[in-house]
Amino acid sequence: MREYVAVPATFTVDDDWSCVQSAYDRAERTPDNVAFQRPVDGRWTDVTNKEFADTVRGVARGLVARGVNAGDRVALLSSTRYEWNVIDFAVWAVGAVTVPVYDSSSAEQVRWIMEDSAARVIIVENDRHAVTAREGTAGLSTDPAILVIDSEIPVIETLVSEGASVDVTVLDERRASVRADSPATLIYTSGTTGRPKGCMLTHRNFMSETLAVLESPFSEYLREDATTVMFLPLAHVLARAITYAGFHAGVTIAHSSDIANLVDTFSEMRPHYILAVPRVFQKVFNKAQATAQDGGTFKAWMFDKATDTAVAYSRARQDGRVGPLLRLRHALFSKLVYAKLVNALGGRCEIAISGGAALGTRLTHFFDGIGINIFEGYGLTETCAAITVNTPGHTRIGSVGQPLPGCAVRLASDGEVEVSGPVVTSGYWQNEKATAEAFADGWFRTGDLGSLDENGFLTITGRKKEIIVTAGGKNVAPNQLEDALRADPLVAEAVCVGDGQPFISVLLTLDQDELERWKSHHNKTGSLYDLLKDADMIEHLDQTLAKANRSVSNTESIKKYHVLLDQFTEESGELTASLKVKRNVVHQKYAKQIAALYN
Repeated sequence: MREYVAVPATFTVDDDWSCVQSAYDRAERTPDNVAFQRPVDGRWTDVTNKEFADTVRGVARGLVARGVNAGDRVALLSSTRYEWNVIDFAVWAVGAVTVPVYDSSSAEQVRWIMEDSAARVIIVENDRHAVTAREGTAGLSTDPAILVIDSEIPVIETLVSEGASVDVTVLDERRASVRADSPATLIYTSGTTGRPKGCMLTHRNFMSETLAVLESPFSEYLREDATTVMFLPLAHVLARAITYAGFHAGVTIAHSSDIANLVDTFSEMRPHYILAVPRVFQKVFNKAQATAQDGGTFKAWMFDKATDTAVAYSRARQDGRVGPLLRLRHALFSKLVYAKLVNALGGRCEIAISGGAALGTRLTHFFDGIGINIFEGYGLTETCAAITVNTPGHTRIGSVGQPLPGCAVRLASDGEVEVSGPVVTSGYWQNEKATAEAFADGWFRTGDLGSLDENGFLTITGRKKEIIVTAGGKNVAPNQLEDALRADPLVAEAVCVGDGQPFISVLLTLDQDELERWKSHHNKTGSLYDLLKDADMIEHLDQTLAKANRSVSNTESIKKYHVLLDQFTEESGELTASLKVKRNVVHQKYAKQIAALYN
């Protein structure tokens, strides 16, 4: 091992801890404080701590009446909404284990998760999901019950009614049976290769993640007078862990799965902090840029200058030397341009957290320069979300931060990032072989490559299995190039290829909305096929490629590209439910196009 960094923690998690205790404690300590805001008849309605805890107990008694025992698995297939949390906490209240399923999952994906986890019940959001669940569970020996949240009589009401006859002391007995190291959830990994594995996360894992975050400078923002809007899928560990941490800290949480109208939701709820993936921040930037371009040449020019100023200001501030002229330009654009972007996030957003993929250094500097601090971190399902993160006052843009309290990071001899700490999984459900392969003397092998600087900041440089080895023996990590290409508004996805070939090439897909906007600005018509022969489009893509290539050496640079007429989607198989590209699928599906790049 070459490098190692650890951050000590002062917190401990009691051996009898259960995550449902957070709901009980909040209800007892501050019963009238608002825990959640939920839409009812078109209006946001407060749910107090006491109301939430009472509902959780009622639903839990209903699960007991349904025969759910301690240790049983209960699957939950739904978009992000208030009821997701009610059911999650109710499952914990009966000592059972929540198995989240993405609401976009196919019947085949549902079948694998239900079969592997042997879940007794699956709770789905609506009738469409119920059809998928019925198809996916047909013929299973467990014959799981299917309950529908948005049925004629909502499932919450049904379970509360069914559980009315269950003695409330049963929940006390169930609570006493749970240990901190009991499984709280099985989260099936995205599966960019092979069958998804059921990652076991315990109550200790979730609470350790929460206490580590609250022991960091983020505690200033996760407070009882703060509000947030959670819109990422709660089936993903990042959204779920941050939701739980916010709830435990007393934050008021609103949910939304209406991504198209997210700006309107921000305007209504005015969140103090938000959690998002890079695509959301890129979309916010792209929309602002498109609005400026629609306003004419001068506004487009001013936006470009404002962007350059924001990036320069952020870089200079990080280096501790902001000159007077740059400070003056920044103050001018703050009034003319930046204020509108800040208002797009509700007007009082103090910080933002980005996860799931790399945000890109320039975009991070841009938002930092306009006054919205975006903190990038690093983690996996197996680490219960973040294990390293940039925090207020301890940030290195371009890195994924330092280890959270109680966690440690080291680099193997080949540069693979290995991690340890109380947030790390104990292993995979009924898969001893995969568990053994994932650990080296107690450290979890992430499969990612990275570097550590002298201050313990981790930078992810690539994915071990995704390294491209050219015919000349050059090892190329594609992530940096792909991130640079996706920074262009027109580029939706970029997948570098070239294993065993003389040079690197790339497959591109274009964003449909941005393509229509580009056509309008350039007075173009016709299909994408026609546009790919257009001189202006060719020039635009050539410049995008040249810009990306400036971030790497000549031997790592992209020499050819091919624009696909299709889009990558989860339905067509190229993307996972968490929107990660399945490289093996792309390579197989577009083998002819890849071969043509090297003819």
